[in-house]
Amino acid sequence: MTEYLDLLMFAALIGAILLGYPVSFTLTGVAVVFAGLGWALGLFNVSLLGALGQRIFGIMTNEVLIAIPLFVFMGVVLQQSRIAEELLETMARLFGRLRGGLGVSVILVGGLLAASTGIVGATVVAMGMIALPAMLRNGYNPRLASGVVCTAGTLGQIIPPSTLLIILSDVMSNAYQQAQFRRGLFTIDTISVGQTFAAALVPGLMLVVIYTGYMLVKAWVSPKSAPAMAVPAERPGSAAVLHALLPPLLLIVAVLGSILGGVATPTESASVGAIGALLLAATRQGGSQGGSAKPIYLGAGALLALAILARIAPIRLQRGDAATADWLLGALAVILVAVAAAAIGLALKRAWRADLLKPVMTSTLTITAMIFATIITASVFSLVFRGLGGDEHVEAIIAAMPGGADGALFFVMALIFVLGFFLDFVEISVILLPLVAPLLIFMGHDPIWLSVLIAINLQTSFLTPPFGFSLFYLRGAAPKEITTGQIYAGVVPFIGLQILAMALLWLWEPLATAVPAWLF
Repeated sequence: MTEYLDLLMFAALIGAILLGYPVSFTLTGVAVVFAGLGWALGLFNVSLLGALGQRIFGIMTNEVLIAIPLFVFMGVVLQQSRIAEELLETMARLFGRLRGGLGVSVILVGGLLAASTGIVGATVVAMGMIALPAMLRNGYNPRLASGVVCTAGTLGQIIPPSTLLIILSDVMSNAYQQAQFRRGLFTIDTISVGQTFAAALVPGLMLVVIYTGYMLVKAWVSPKSAPAMAVPAERPGSAAVLHALLPPLLLIVAVLGSILGGVATPTESASVGAIGALLLAATRQGGSQGGSAKPIYLGAGALLALAILARIAPIRLQRGDAATADWLLGALAVILVAVAAAAIGLALKRAWRADLLKPVMTSTLTITAMIFATIITASVFSLVFRGLGGDEHVEAIIAAMPGGADGALFFVMALIFVLGFFLDFVEISVILLPLVAPLLIFMGHDPIWLSVLIAINLQTSFLTPPFGFSLFYLRGAAPKEITTGQIYAGVVPFIGLQILAMALLWLWEPLATAVPAWLF
């Protein structure tokens, strides 16, 4: 029995989580208990724990992970400033006359919010409070309406910028390096966040198309389950549509465009997104407080001009041969920085007066602390698990799977899907994937394609009963007439669509590899 202490450790983790203990405390507690037990039985070398300080320092100074709080801040600002709510209302008016149109609008808005916020909880809650009551008033089947809202909200997991993709890119890059070392290579390639974002674009849009197609087919086959609006709202004019669509689209272009275009690193682009979201919120708050939006637009223009100037004419005033033109460009850059700083200061002032800044900072701190606490404590768990020989056991199990590389991947994907019933995507990413991903890459699977395939699988962890986070988010925001059973039943068809999307990606790798190969 002692030779299986590592597997008992993993089983104890799942059991403790099912009992309701906080995940971070559970990870550390289980690790400490089994480290002591392994040391007492002579199966664990406690000197391994001396590596914990270095591991934690590496996590906290990881340049990739630093982007997470900035992207979280961007998403929370958009949610708190009602930009997301206005977008949802406008799209509902635009498609409401179509049978199943409200459902289609929820899916499309979910995709847009995913590309501009990446925060699943905020998206699901916003749509649960706004779209779900409207769908029920117009005669939508409660199960279908609940399923659409839950599923559209989880698009923030696969469509970049996404916290999941940032964590995955870091985990898979390390796994890719380990696989290359095992092959005896000394010139090591890595995977960037930009490559992972680029790889997820087409599959993410494919999911939006699949969901929309299902919604339209369902409305055609069963008109009573997804009728058109009984009293159609006035169709919004082009100005109203642009007013709702333009802010998130500009933010998407600024963030993803800067990453995919090679202009900025993910952390730099995340800061662009955070500042951009703050400026967009300030334009709305200015109207409610009687202030003008022109200074904000001027500041945004100054930031754009700075980005263009830095791209086409880098300023190096410390050179000994700096000409008059260089000094003029330097003066121009200083003026642009001053204008941008003034606009950001004004935006912060308006957000503070509107009582927006405090809840945004609180939510950002809470979400970021939860993610990093899970990553750090998972590192403790992983160190003890490896010290007990768990990585060797896992590799032996995977290597013994029939079917070679494809059989091993099918087993891992099935394991991730099952674990998604009990564990969060962060826990699966930082506990399981470092154990299995190096072997899968060593067996010949493309690491970028593998990242996206696993990301779609992990996305289902937000949907699968009984512990899917989206189900809990919607349960808290849904009207009282919606039961938990209806929410669970509503997501089942969409879980099937997720599996279909994974099958399509498995059968045709270029869905994930073509865009990064073209861009990078």
